[in-house]
This record gives sequence, C-alpha cells and structure tokens, in this order.
Amino acid sequence: MNDTPNPTAGLIIIGNEVLSGRTQDANLRFLATRLGDRGMPLAEVRVIPDVPDVIIATVNEMRARYDHVFTTGGIGPTHDDITSECVAAAFGVAWEPHAEAWAKMAASYRPGEFNAARQRMATMPRGATLIETTVSIAPGFSIANVHVMAGVPRVMQAQYDSLAPTLPRGRPIVACAVHATGVQEGRIAAGLSAVQARYPALDLGSYPYYRASGNGVAIVAKGTDAAAAAAAIAEVTALFIELGHAPVAGEPPAA
Repeated sequence: MNDTPNPTAGLIIIGNEVLSGRTQDANLRFLATRLGDRGMPLAEVRVIPDVPDVIIATVNEMRARYDHVFTTGGIGPTHDDITSECVAAAFGVAWEPHAEAWAKMAASYRPGEFNAARQRMATMPRGATLIETTVSIAPGFSIANVHVMAGVPRVMQAQYDSLAPTLPRGRPIVACAVHATGVQEGRIAAGLSAVQARYPALDLGSYPYYRASGNGVAIVAKGTDAAAAAAAIAEVTALFIELGHAPVAGEPPAA
C-alpha cells in the first residue's frame, strides 16, 4: 500500500454575483469530482466577494495551507474582474502584459478591437504560465501553486482539462454506499459512530433522503482504501438489518 499522503487542494470561488444568489455556481461539483478522481481531494472551498483585500488575503492563506489552490471567476474584461491583479499583489509581483497572451489575443481581433478592456485579460502576474483552450481566446494562468480560471463553467472546465496533465496524482478517492427506506438517523447514530471509529481514515457520511416512495437514509463511505470503504459499508448494511430494515446497495434513486 502506498502511504504517501495525497496532494491537497483548495478552491476559491470569487464573485459578488455568486454571493448574492444571482449566479448559481456550477464549478464546485465539477472540480471536486475531477480532483477526487486524480487523488487530490478538495479540502476547503471559500466563496468570496470582488474585494481586493479579501481576495489577496484568501489567496495567501490558502496557498500556504494546500498543495494546490484553484480560483474561479473574476478574469474577464470588466471593472469588477480583479482576480488577476489581486493574485499578483498576493505574490508581490508586477501585474503586467503577458507577452504570449497579448500577442495571441491581439492577433485574434480585428484592428482596433483589442481595446483596453480586452487587454486586461492578457495582463497577468509576472511569471505566470498560461492555461489555454480552444474554447476561449482569453486564457487562465498558473503562478506557483495557484491556478486561476474563468467563472463561466464551459470555459473553466476546458481550462481545467488543459491544466490537469500538469497536476500531481494521488490515490483516487473511492466511495461505497448503502441506503434503506424507513431508517431514521437517530436510531443508527450510535452504531454509525462505532463504525466510523473502526475506520478513522474514511469519511462516513449520513444523508437523509425524501422520496414519494418513502423516506430513508443513505450512508456513504469515502476514502482512498477501496477495501476499507467496502468493509465499512458491509458493517452499516448489517446494522440496517439488525434494526429491521432492508438495505439496498448504492445511493437511492433520484427523486
């Protein structure tokens, strides 16, 4: 068994529109799933406003805490797209035209259309490397362990796919689940705590569900040890049976 710790990751979602509820973030699930698949579990997510001091402090705090930090949002052409310049400030480097990005973006527009607003998208922290895709003319970028991507899900996903081959791998996060209709969390809490104590390396989650066919609870075991996850779920299955319920392997069907 490989006992080397998995690389860790944090995500910063930047944008007043997310905090206000105007925009429903769709990037968290995508990144959490993809990072888990490559063995880089997402350990923390923060949603923060377009406020320079907050962005700078959050980037500095999280890049010191995690092996890799991903940001989404705030790298467009408008006045509130300030992520790039804030990341430069966080690293204490100049925010300046990126020669490669500048040349490619300038060539993609008609004469006179590569205006000051669009030029902001080719202005980055000194030393940044580009995250390019065929989906968008404007690239994201990486500097040290911070990866700055768009907030638009289609663009962000393409940028992540471009970036992924450069990221480290760990042991993939696996999950096993069982559910039972008619179960109440209060009845299984003690037994579930005992199972968790026997498998401290796993994350054993309890998730009530509500369906027209009946309400119940799903238990999911997540971790890097597939055998341990299966064993823990086997114990939970036995617990359900002991309490008089009929367990079903896997998650409950969608509502």
